[in-house]
Amino acid sequence: MIAQSQSGTGKTAAFVLTMLSRVDSAQPYTQCLCLAPTYELALQIGQVCEQMAKHMPDVKIAYAVRGQRRARGERLDAHIVIGTPGTMLDWCTKLRIINLKNVRVFVLDEADVMIDTQGHQDQSIRIQRGLVKGCQMLLFSATYDAKVMKFAQDVVPNAVMIRLRREEETLVNIKQYFIECTSQDAKFQALSNIYGAISIGQSMIFCHSKKTASSLAEKMTAEGHAVALLSGELEVDQRAAVIQRFREGKEKVLITTNVSARGIDVEQVTVVVNFDLPVDYNTRRADCETYLHRIGRTGRFGKNGLAINMVDGARTMAMLKEIEAHFGIKVLRLDADDFDEIERIGNA
Repeated sequence: MIAQSQSGTGKTAAFVLTMLSRVDSAQPYTQCLCLAPTYELALQIGQVCEQMAKHMPDVKIAYAVRGQRRARGERLDAHIVIGTPGTMLDWCTKLRIINLKNVRVFVLDEADVMIDTQGHQDQSIRIQRGLVKGCQMLLFSATYDAKVMKFAQDVVPNAVMIRLRREEETLVNIKQYFIECTSQDAKFQALSNIYGAISIGQSMIFCHSKKTASSLAEKMTAEGHAVALLSGELEVDQRAAVIQRFREGKEKVLITTNVSARGIDVEQVTVVVNFDLPVDYNTRRADCETYLHRIGRTGRFGKNGLAINMVDGARTMAMLKEIEAHFGIKVLRLDADDFDEIERIGNA
């Protein structure tokens, strides 16, 4: 099956339920594999799996992620293995602790990025090629562009398809606004006004670079906000610790680069701010897929969410227009100096 569904609508629950329903816990070997593009997402899927399997005490779950040491030929009795492509491939080929001929269900989560990222694609395909013909293959994502969809259909021929029309891709429960600013300082001032005017549970702020992200984190900390900073150069265990603290509410604001645009599910996130709009570095145009994944960090499971975009010139305004045209939506203008208006959208 190739399935597309908006962020926060229960894709993880759907494929975890499939894996749990197909497992025979009496057989002490791996029967289900789930691949995710990042360490954090693999752990999060595993947590959902453990919760949903809490009345199935015989079902064993293992994580094929960096840092998990296994010996060559070791007997792995985990029924479900969730992990990232590189480690999973090692477990299947180099270490030979997973026999792909026994796998009944193979899941690619965030399938578009798994297919579109060269290293992930090669590793995922090598694993997939070792599976038996009757293995059930499930590809899940919120977005698929035409090139990725063609590749997905080559990988999973004659698949059951669940697609969204483009206008259905953005969630109606997420209100989207933009603020026009003249400089980086004006963007920060607008951000301060937003946090001063509305009561925000938890929020995520997305920046282009780790330099912008760390500078913003310093400024917001100086203003008294409890801020966490997440970027790609952190070690995987450091990244996991930052997300865990944010999930527990120890920090209310998570400032990040695209490393957490996908799949990170923190139910209390009510506001997403694109301090920098997402750019496709190959074309220099708006990255509409990443935009959708970013704003999908709020409005989980039908709750109301708020997405605010900072626009600081003709180029970023053109990118915003591209996003509007792509999804067939209207992003409304917000005056960052009008505290009454900000308060109104915060209560909407």
